[in-house]
Amino acid sequence: MTKTAFIAIVGRPNVGKSTLLNSILGQKVAIVSKKPQTTRNRITGIHTVGENQFVFMDTPGIHKPRTKLGDYMVKTSVDTLGGVDAAILVTEAREAVGDIEGDLIAKIRAAGIPAILVINKIDAVHPENIAKTIAAYAEAYDFRAVIPICAKNGKGVDEVLAECEPFLNESEWFFDEEMITDQPERQMVAEIIREKLLRILEEEIPHGTAVAIEEWKEKRGTVSIRAEIYCEKSSHKGIIIGKNGATIKTIGTYAREDIEKMLGTKVYLDLYVRVKENWRDSDFSLANFGYREEK
Repeated sequence: MTKTAFIAIVGRPNVGKSTLLNSILGQKVAIVSKKPQTTRNRITGIHTVGENQFVFMDTPGIHKPRTKLGDYMVKTSVDTLGGVDAAILVTEAREAVGDIEGDLIAKIRAAGIPAILVINKIDAVHPENIAKTIAAYAEAYDFRAVIPICAKNGKGVDEVLAECEPFLNESEWFFDEEMITDQPERQMVAEIIREKLLRILEEEIPHGTAVAIEEWKEKRGTVSIRAEIYCEKSSHKGIIIGKNGATIKTIGTYAREDIEKMLGTKVYLDLYVRVKENWRDSDFSLANFGYREEK
Protein backbone atom coordinates (compact mmCIF):
# COMPACT_ATOMS: atom_id res chain seq x y z
CA MET A 1 0.00 0.00 0.00
CA THR A 2 1.39 3.39 -0.99
CA LYS A 3 1.52 6.16 1.60
CA THR A 4 1.69 9.95 1.43
CA ALA A 5 2.40 12.80 3.85
CA PHE A 6 2.14 16.53 3.21
CA ILE A 7 4.51 18.41 5.51
CA ALA A 8 4.97 22.18 5.83
CA ILE A 9 8.41 23.62 6.60
CA VAL A 10 7.93 26.88 8.50
CA GLY A 11 9.97 29.40 10.46
CA ARG A 12 11.33 32.92 10.46
CA PRO A 13 13.47 34.14 7.51
CA ASN A 14 17.02 32.87 7.01
CA VAL A 15 16.91 29.89 9.39
CA GLY A 16 17.65 27.38 6.63
CA LYS A 17 14.23 26.07 5.56
CA SER A 18 15.15 25.94 1.86
CA THR A 19 18.55 24.42 2.61
CA LEU A 20 16.81 21.69 4.61
CA LEU A 21 14.43 20.95 1.73
CA ASN A 22 17.29 20.76 -0.78
CA SER A 23 19.25 18.49 1.55
CA ILE A 24 16.31 16.12 2.00
CA LEU A 25 15.82 15.87 -1.75
CA GLY A 26 19.52 15.63 -2.54
CA GLN A 27 18.92 18.17 -5.27
CA LYS A 28 18.38 21.91 -5.42
CA VAL A 29 14.78 22.96 -6.00
CA ALA A 30 14.65 26.04 -3.77
CA ILE A 31 17.03 28.97 -4.09
CA VAL A 32 19.11 29.92 -1.06
CA SER A 33 21.08 32.97 0.03
CA LYS A 34 22.34 34.62 3.19
CA LYS A 35 19.78 37.39 2.79
CA PRO A 36 16.43 37.00 4.59
CA GLN A 37 13.11 36.61 2.76
CA THR A 38 14.71 34.73 -0.13
CA THR A 39 11.72 32.39 -0.58
CA ARG A 40 8.62 34.24 -1.78
CA ASN A 41 6.35 31.42 -2.94
CA ARG A 42 5.54 28.03 -1.50
CA ILE A 43 8.01 25.54 -2.98
CA THR A 44 6.93 21.90 -3.21
CA GLY A 45 9.61 19.23 -2.89
CA ILE A 46 8.71 15.57 -3.48
CA HIS A 47 10.71 12.75 -1.94
CA THR A 48 9.60 9.25 -2.92
CA VAL A 49 11.28 6.24 -1.34
CA GLY A 50 9.89 2.73 -1.51
CA GLU A 51 6.11 2.95 -1.07
CA ASN A 52 6.32 6.29 0.72
CA GLN A 53 5.93 9.72 -0.83
CA PHE A 54 6.77 12.76 1.29
CA VAL A 55 5.52 16.09 -0.08
CA PHE A 56 7.41 18.91 1.65
CA MET A 57 6.27 22.51 1.33
CA ASP A 58 8.95 25.10 1.88
CA THR A 59 7.32 28.39 2.85
CA PRO A 60 8.37 32.06 3.00
CA GLY A 61 9.84 33.16 6.31
CA ILE A 62 7.39 34.72 8.74
CA HIS A 63 8.20 38.40 9.28
CA LYS A 64 6.47 41.73 9.86
CA PRO A 65 5.40 42.71 6.34
CA ARG A 66 5.84 46.25 5.07
CA THR A 67 4.50 45.73 1.53
CA LYS A 68 1.75 43.78 -0.20
CA LEU A 69 4.41 41.32 -1.30
CA GLY A 70 5.27 40.79 2.37
CA ASP A 71 1.59 40.30 3.17
CA TYR A 72 1.37 37.69 0.41
CA MET A 73 4.45 35.85 1.69
CA VAL A 74 3.21 35.65 5.27
CA LYS A 75 -0.30 34.61 4.19
CA THR A 76 1.22 31.88 2.01
CA SER A 77 3.06 30.43 5.00
CA VAL A 78 0.09 30.58 7.36
CA ASP A 79 -2.36 29.15 4.81
CA THR A 80 -0.03 26.22 4.11
CA LEU A 81 -0.42 25.05 7.71
CA GLY A 82 -4.13 24.61 7.11
CA GLY A 83 -3.74 21.91 4.49
CA VAL A 84 -0.97 19.56 5.63
CA ASP A 85 -0.56 16.46 7.76
CA ALA A 86 2.29 17.84 9.87
CA ALA A 87 4.77 20.69 10.23
CA ILE A 88 8.50 21.12 10.68
CA LEU A 89 9.31 24.27 12.64
CA VAL A 90 12.86 25.36 11.85
CA THR A 91 14.72 27.63 14.23
CA GLU A 92 18.23 28.46 15.39
CA ALA A 93 19.61 27.95 18.87
CA ARG A 94 18.28 30.65 21.17
CA GLU A 95 17.55 30.74 24.89
CA ALA A 96 13.91 31.72 24.54
CA VAL A 97 11.06 31.10 22.13
CA GLY A 98 10.78 34.16 19.88
CA ASP A 99 7.53 35.96 19.14
CA ILE A 100 7.49 34.62 15.57
CA GLU A 101 8.05 31.04 16.69
CA GLY A 102 5.46 31.45 19.43
CA ASP A 103 2.93 32.65 16.87
CA LEU A 104 3.72 29.73 14.57
CA ILE A 105 3.32 27.28 17.45
CA ALA A 106 -0.12 28.79 18.15
CA LYS A 107 -1.08 28.34 14.49
CA ILE A 108 0.19 24.74 14.47
CA ARG A 109 -1.85 24.04 17.60
CA ALA A 110 -4.94 25.67 16.05
CA ALA A 111 -4.50 23.56 12.89
CA GLY A 112 -4.45 20.44 15.07
CA ILE A 113 -1.40 18.94 13.37
CA PRO A 114 1.69 17.28 14.86
CA ALA A 115 5.04 19.03 14.56
CA ILE A 116 8.77 18.43 14.68
CA LEU A 117 11.19 21.06 15.94
CA VAL A 118 14.41 21.34 13.95
CA ILE A 119 17.25 23.38 15.45
CA ASN A 120 19.48 24.31 12.52
CA LYS A 121 23.03 25.63 12.22
CA ILE A 122 24.28 23.70 15.25
CA ASP A 123 27.81 23.86 13.82
CA ALA A 124 27.92 27.54 14.78
CA VAL A 125 26.79 27.33 18.43
CA HIS A 126 27.90 25.81 21.74
CA PRO A 127 26.09 22.60 22.85
CA GLU A 128 24.87 24.41 25.99
CA ASN A 129 22.90 26.82 23.80
CA ILE A 130 21.27 23.91 22.02
CA ALA A 131 20.25 22.42 25.37
CA LYS A 132 18.72 25.73 26.45
CA THR A 133 16.79 25.92 23.19
CA ILE A 134 15.40 22.42 23.67
CA ALA A 135 14.32 23.26 27.22
CA ALA A 136 12.62 26.50 26.15
CA TYR A 137 10.62 24.86 23.36
CA ALA A 138 9.69 21.86 25.50
CA GLU A 139 7.72 24.24 27.70
CA ALA A 140 6.03 25.88 24.70
CA TYR A 141 4.77 22.82 22.81
CA ASP A 142 4.73 19.03 22.82
CA PHE A 143 6.79 18.40 19.70
CA ARG A 144 6.87 14.85 18.35
CA ALA A 145 10.65 15.15 18.06
CA VAL A 146 13.38 17.77 18.54
CA ILE A 147 16.30 17.38 16.14
CA PRO A 148 19.49 19.48 16.11
CA ILE A 149 20.88 19.56 12.57
CA CYS A 150 23.22 21.31 10.19
CA ALA A 151 21.23 21.38 6.95
CA LYS A 152 24.17 22.84 5.03
CA ASN A 153 26.32 19.72 5.46
CA GLY A 154 23.45 17.26 5.88
CA LYS A 155 24.08 16.39 9.53
CA GLY A 156 20.85 15.18 11.14
CA VAL A 157 18.77 15.44 7.95
CA ASP A 158 18.24 11.67 7.71
CA GLU A 159 16.84 11.75 11.24
CA VAL A 160 14.38 14.46 10.23
CA LEU A 161 13.11 12.27 7.41
CA ALA A 162 12.86 9.25 9.71
CA GLU A 163 10.81 11.24 12.22
CA CYS A 164 8.40 12.21 9.42
CA GLU A 165 7.46 8.59 8.69
CA PRO A 166 4.69 8.45 11.35
CA PHE A 167 2.91 11.27 9.48
CA LEU A 168 2.36 9.03 6.42
CA ASN A 169 -1.20 7.99 5.56
CA GLU A 170 -2.33 5.19 3.29
CA SER A 171 -3.08 6.94 0.04
CA GLU A 172 -2.39 6.93 -3.66
CA TRP A 173 0.55 9.12 -4.59
CA PHE A 174 -0.23 12.61 -5.80
CA PHE A 175 2.91 12.86 -7.96
CA ASP A 176 4.80 10.57 -10.31
CA GLU A 177 7.66 8.68 -8.72
CA GLU A 178 10.39 10.53 -10.65
CA MET A 179 9.14 14.03 -9.80
CA ILE A 180 11.02 16.07 -7.21
CA THR A 181 9.07 19.33 -7.59
CA ASP A 182 5.96 20.61 -9.32
CA GLN A 183 7.53 23.94 -10.24
CA PRO A 184 7.45 24.81 -13.96
CA GLU A 185 10.88 25.13 -15.57
CA ARG A 186 10.30 28.81 -16.34
CA GLN A 187 9.60 29.55 -12.69
CA MET A 188 12.74 27.71 -11.62
CA VAL A 189 14.85 29.60 -14.17
CA ALA A 190 13.46 32.93 -12.93
CA GLU A 191 14.28 31.93 -9.37
CA ILE A 192 17.84 30.95 -10.32
CA ILE A 193 18.38 34.39 -11.80
CA ARG A 194 16.93 36.03 -8.70
CA GLU A 195 19.23 33.94 -6.52
CA LYS A 196 22.25 35.39 -8.32
CA LEU A 197 20.84 38.88 -7.82
CA LEU A 198 20.55 38.17 -4.10
CA ARG A 199 24.12 36.94 -3.87
CA ILE A 200 25.77 39.71 -5.88
CA LEU A 201 23.81 42.90 -5.23
CA GLU A 202 23.84 45.28 -2.29
CA GLU A 203 21.64 44.69 0.73
CA GLU A 204 18.79 47.09 -0.04
CA ILE A 205 18.26 46.20 -3.70
CA PRO A 206 17.34 42.47 -3.90
CA HIS A 207 14.07 42.80 -2.00
CA GLY A 208 12.89 45.24 -4.68
CA THR A 209 13.67 42.97 -7.62
CA ALA A 210 11.62 40.44 -9.54
CA VAL A 211 12.37 38.32 -12.59
CA ALA A 212 10.04 37.48 -15.48
CA ILE A 213 10.79 35.05 -18.32
CA GLU A 214 9.62 36.83 -21.47
CA GLU A 215 10.87 34.45 -24.15
CA TRP A 216 11.82 30.77 -24.28
CA LYS A 217 12.90 29.14 -27.54
CA GLU A 218 14.19 25.59 -28.00
CA LYS A 219 16.11 24.77 -31.16
CA ARG A 220 18.71 22.16 -32.11
CA GLY A 221 19.53 21.10 -28.58
CA THR A 222 19.80 24.64 -27.19
CA VAL A 223 17.47 26.88 -25.22
CA SER A 224 17.40 30.65 -25.75
CA ILE A 225 15.93 32.58 -22.83
CA ARG A 226 15.15 36.27 -22.52
CA ALA A 227 14.51 37.38 -18.96
CA GLU A 228 13.63 40.79 -17.60
CA ILE A 229 14.78 41.94 -14.18
CA TYR A 230 12.47 44.48 -12.59
CA CYS A 231 13.59 46.93 -9.93
CA GLU A 232 11.85 49.84 -8.22
CA LYS A 233 14.27 52.73 -8.81
CA SER A 234 16.34 54.08 -11.69
CA SER A 235 19.35 54.22 -9.38
CA HIS A 236 18.93 50.50 -8.70
CA LYS A 237 18.91 49.80 -12.43
CA GLY A 238 22.35 51.32 -12.75
CA ILE A 239 23.68 49.23 -9.88
CA ILE A 240 22.24 46.01 -11.35
CA ILE A 241 23.81 46.73 -14.72
CA GLY A 242 27.11 47.88 -13.22
CA LYS A 243 29.97 49.78 -14.84
CA ASN A 244 30.11 48.88 -18.52
CA GLY A 245 27.59 46.12 -17.84
CA ALA A 246 29.97 44.16 -15.60
CA THR A 247 27.49 43.30 -12.84
CA ILE A 248 24.67 42.03 -15.01
CA LYS A 249 27.21 40.05 -17.03
CA THR A 250 28.37 38.33 -13.85
CA ILE A 251 24.77 37.63 -12.83
CA GLY A 252 24.08 36.16 -16.24
CA THR A 253 27.19 33.99 -16.22
CA TYR A 254 26.44 32.43 -12.84
CA ALA A 255 22.75 32.00 -13.67
CA ARG A 256 23.43 30.38 -17.03
CA GLU A 257 25.75 27.81 -15.43
CA ASP A 258 23.03 26.69 -13.00
CA ILE A 259 20.30 26.75 -15.66
CA GLU A 260 22.39 24.54 -17.97
CA LYS A 261 22.91 22.05 -15.14
CA MET A 262 19.17 21.98 -14.45
CA LEU A 263 18.05 21.68 -18.09
CA GLY A 264 20.95 19.51 -19.22
CA THR A 265 21.46 21.53 -22.39
CA LYS A 266 23.25 24.57 -23.79
CA VAL A 267 21.58 27.84 -22.78
CA TYR A 268 21.73 31.33 -24.26
CA LEU A 269 20.59 33.82 -21.65
CA ASP A 270 19.79 37.48 -22.32
CA LEU A 271 19.02 39.71 -19.35
CA TYR A 272 17.33 43.10 -19.46
CA VAL A 273 16.61 45.50 -16.61
CA ARG A 274 13.36 47.45 -16.29
CA VAL A 275 12.12 49.94 -13.69
CA LYS A 276 8.66 49.42 -12.22
CA GLU A 277 8.19 51.70 -9.24
CA ASN A 278 6.50 50.31 -6.13
CA TRP A 279 5.69 46.99 -7.79
CA ARG A 280 5.72 45.27 -4.40
CA ASP A 281 2.58 47.24 -3.47
CA SER A 282 0.78 46.71 -6.78
CA ASP A 283 -1.76 43.88 -6.95
CA PHE A 284 -1.45 43.83 -10.74
CA SER A 285 2.35 43.56 -10.71
CA LEU A 286 2.36 40.91 -7.97
CA ALA A 287 -0.03 38.77 -10.02
CA ASN A 288 2.07 39.23 -13.16
CA PHE A 289 5.21 38.10 -11.33
CA GLY A 290 3.46 34.97 -10.06
CA TYR A 291 2.74 36.12 -6.53
CA ARG A 292 -0.93 35.29 -6.54
CA GLU A 293 -3.08 33.34 -4.14
CA GLU A 294 -3.81 29.76 -5.20
CA LYS A 295 -7.45 28.97 -5.70
